[in-house]
Amino acid sequence: MEFPHCQAVPLAGAAVLPPVLFRREILARVDAGWRMLALFGLPCPGGVGLCCLLGRDADGRLAFLRQVPAESYPSLTPDCPQAHLFEREVHEQWGIVPQGHPWLKPVRFTGCPARPEEPRPAPGVTDHFRLRGEEAHEVAVGPVHAGIIEPGHFRFQCSGEDVYHLEISLGFQHRGIEARLIGGPDKRTIHFMETLAGDTTIGHSLAHAALVEALTETAVPARGRAIARIALELERLANHTGDLGAMAGDVGYQPTMAYCGRIRGDFLNLTGLVCGNRFGRGLVRPGGVAFDLDKPTIRELLSRLELTRRAAFGAAELLFLSSTTLARFEGTGRVSAETAREIGLVGPPARACGLPRDARHAFPLPGAGPKDIPMQLHDFGGVYARALVRRLEMEASLDFIHDALIGLPEGPVRQLPAGGLPGGMVAVGLTEGWRGEICHVAVTGDDGRFAAYKVVDPSFHNWFGLAVALRGQQISDFPLCNKSFNLSYCGHDL
Repeated sequence: MEFPHCQAVPLAGAAVLPPVLFRREILARVDAGWRMLALFGLPCPGGVGLCCLLGRDADGRLAFLRQVPAESYPSLTPDCPQAHLFEREVHEQWGIVPQGHPWLKPVRFTGCPARPEEPRPAPGVTDHFRLRGEEAHEVAVGPVHAGIIEPGHFRFQCSGEDVYHLEISLGFQHRGIEARLIGGPDKRTIHFMETLAGDTTIGHSLAHAALVEALTETAVPARGRAIARIALELERLANHTGDLGAMAGDVGYQPTMAYCGRIRGDFLNLTGLVCGNRFGRGLVRPGGVAFDLDKPTIRELLSRLELTRRAAFGAAELLFLSSTTLARFEGTGRVSAETAREIGLVGPPARACGLPRDARHAFPLPGAGPKDIPMQLHDFGGVYARALVRRLEMEASLDFIHDALIGLPEGPVRQLPAGGLPGGMVAVGLTEGWRGEICHVAVTGDDGRFAAYKVVDPSFHNWFGLAVALRGQQISDFPLCNKSFNLSYCGHDL
């Protein structure tokens, strides 16, 4: 079943395929240029069936496939590496076995809710790869780290000074949010969306809002859409600025690190000026936004934006003119375009490999022009490329916000969705968060409530990309490579 973004479709329109045909159809579409956006279990009569959402960037089409309930199915991973983490997740949640999966182990260590009699595994307690040889050794880092950061376990398999492989074990931040969304939407739902990943409040809220708007056929007023998009780009600016500062700090370049710490706060304050919360909580709602901008606020935003633009450009210029900084950035943590495509990278790490993947272009929200914000690409795929893509995206976001504020349409900022959700429908909400593509998929039951709600944070796609980037590097390169991806633990763990 194919359909465009932001359009709800009947679940019954998706043919229920046997496992062999389900696998064959997915692989055929991936070979034809489609990407796997989500893979999840859907309880139905007879057990739990698999659902797969695929997307095609070339024309913004989506495809929704279903498999009959089965205790096992032939694994997709050997022929479609981007499915590897999805299949591990489905096995962990529902006990459905992907036969032939090369490394079937827990993703979040939640235990299997479908088999409550089985003991829940302790986070991080699992098998790991083993490297043998006279120069082989392991270095384990975390989950408790020296900095004030989220917990995650990193195990480096080294041969001499070189990292042969980095194995990443997460799940320490699991809160069970997806399970709490079942039976919604209710008063808690929007709060869960705003806290899926605290630094991506706007991105996740906007994806959820797009999904609900599709289900209720709600047309968002142009002014409300513009304000939401302004907030989304402010969120991107704040975090890209923080990333450039963190990368500078990891190579010992203090000027840019110090400046970006302050400038990030300036961008957050602009979001606070829009809605009263620096992270954007309370702003985006289904049907539009909860806050309007009057003329004095717009003038203040434009004035502060220009000052912050000059400061951000100055800090970035210092970074990219430093020969010692460039010497550490260039040639470090490279991921090839072919590998990035195979493992399903999204966001700045994908665009730094030359892959034109940007939901603002491929899957624009209604009323948003796909060419409003130029896509920034680089083809080297290393730390330098990921830093440069961020810098260029900051320039594009600043230009967009300036033009959007000057040309803000007149009219209301929100159209309240009418009535409840229709039953037996599938809807998708996609946005380009600052880390990359955010995907929300909902299936409603006959009662108009969420029977399944799947969240795919960009970090879910990209953590394995960090592991690949460390191959052939030294452990001392890990902090820099890590900052160049800057992935979310809680966004992955949900």
